[in-house]
Amino acid sequence: MSEPVLVERKGAIAIVTLNRPEVLNALNPEMAVSLREIMYAIEADKTVRAVVLKGAGKGFMAGGDVAGFKENMDHLQVHVGNMLDDYHCAIRAIVRMEKPVIGSLHGAVAGAGMSLALTVDLAIAADNLMMTLAYSKLGTSPDGGSTYFLPRIVGRRKAMEIAMLSDRFNAEDAKGMGLVNKVVPAADLDAAVMEWAEKLADGPSYAFGLTKKLIDQSFNSDIDRQLEAERDGIVACAGSVDMQEGIEAFVAKRRAEFVGK
Repeated sequence: MSEPVLVERKGAIAIVTLNRPEVLNALNPEMAVSLREIMYAIEADKTVRAVVLKGAGKGFMAGGDVAGFKENMDHLQVHVGNMLDDYHCAIRAIVRMEKPVIGSLHGAVAGAGMSLALTVDLAIAADNLMMTLAYSKLGTSPDGGSTYFLPRIVGRRKAMEIAMLSDRFNAEDAKGMGLVNKVVPAADLDAAVMEWAEKLADGPSYAFGLTKKLIDQSFNSDIDRQLEAERDGIVACAGSVDMQEGIEAFVAKRRAEFVGK
């Protein structure tokens, strides 16, 4: 059988591909374990400076493997709970890792797939995207961090609408709500994502890690703590190779060559 998640390297970029295209990359226990292991490895790999997360075939991810749920109905709670233990560890690693993660979104982005798409730092969507949270259609509450990220992106009331009604919306609607950064023709998706990934991989990775941490913690901070954290961040950067290179390049009016340290 094919690996449920693939990973390849292009220089300092790690490309992670959900690889169950025959079922629109539906999440099952094997995929959850593989995604956890790969994200842990990428998080620990200092040579990776940007990550792309994409889906094979016709869609990014259509949600959980409902056929698998049916097969495990006699112990569904254990089946779902064990799968989410691994899946949520993968989510934590994506959020925690000190490198930017870009979602390459196309086709169906539903249920657990939408949750995963909300987790990444930046997202580019193909114009054939169809997004829905979908959990209420199965009679369940959401998972995968969606109840954390969705209200922070769209606000509480809109999040309630998306979660409870499970309506579908297209790429332009997703962009209008801030769920994706950019929409491109489907044929241009890979090129657009790699353009951003290469730009990020060539950037000041140490500073990017601190920027990601500062933005994420701001939701649970007050202005005094946030200003102190910002001070600590820029003081730490002042001791980095990249900030010193950035200053030298600015003064010399040349392009900075960051090394991620």
